Amino acid sequence: MTELAGRTALVTGGGSGLGAAIAAALHGVGANVVVVGRDVAKLDAVVEMLGDRVRALPCDVADPASITALRDELEGTPVSILVNNAGVPGPVAALTDIEVEDWDAVFDVNVRGTYLMCKAFLPAMVARGAGDVINVASVSGKRPLAHRTPYVASKMAVIGLTSTLAFEVGPSGVSVNTLSPGPVAGPRMARNFRLEAERSGTTVADAEHDFVSRAALGRMVTEEEVGLAVIAMLNMPGLCGADVDLSAGMVA
Repeated sequence: MTELAGRTALVTGGGSGLGAAIAAALHGVGANVVVVGRDVAKLDAVVEMLGDRVRALPCDVADPASITALRDELEGTPVSILVNNAGVPGPVAALTDIEVEDWDAVFDVNVRGTYLMCKAFLPAMVARGAGDVINVASVSGKRPLAHRTPYVASKMAVIGLTSTLAFEVGPSGVSVNTLSPGPVAGPRMARNFRLEAERSGTTVADAEHDFVSRAALGRMVTEEEVGLAVIAMLNMPGLCGADVDLSAGMVA
């Protein structure tokens, strides 16, 4: 087991959903946690929920100036765990009906944000000769998902970024891995099912059943399970350049 207590973990998109669950899991094993995002009220709620050893800082991961300000704010704090979780789901529509600005908005957060955060915080890890980066992708980056092309393409890009980056910084002692959750029960999936039902003229229940039935376990994973997966990955010192599937068997 890798000692996580006392290490500082930075979690993007940490104000709700998977980010909050990952922050809670890290906090539970004794890590000092910094949650960042654009919604300060949500970040503050996570701090109130977890208590000590948690800090909330505003940041737009698609904005280089915002990330520079975040790095400056954390100067002197050795961030040794970076979880790039911030992401947006994007539109549910045929590719030919997707506007350019909507496509770009997905890539700005999901891919550009991951790149910018790594660019900002990896040099210090490399200099120390140790660190862990976990980029949250999705099983949607590995299988077709009709009417979600920008999201699927962005998550495939994150998987590719991770595998290449692992070889760039691995020799210095820094591990970079991808965690690819399947459908996670919560508001985002509920939104997707509602939009798919509206598009296809079916019911929300039918849209959910059609999606979930593709998983071997016949269910979605939970936010808590994603948080536990992050801890498990950090406790596998030989894991580097890997893409860990946590999908209840959605990809098998």
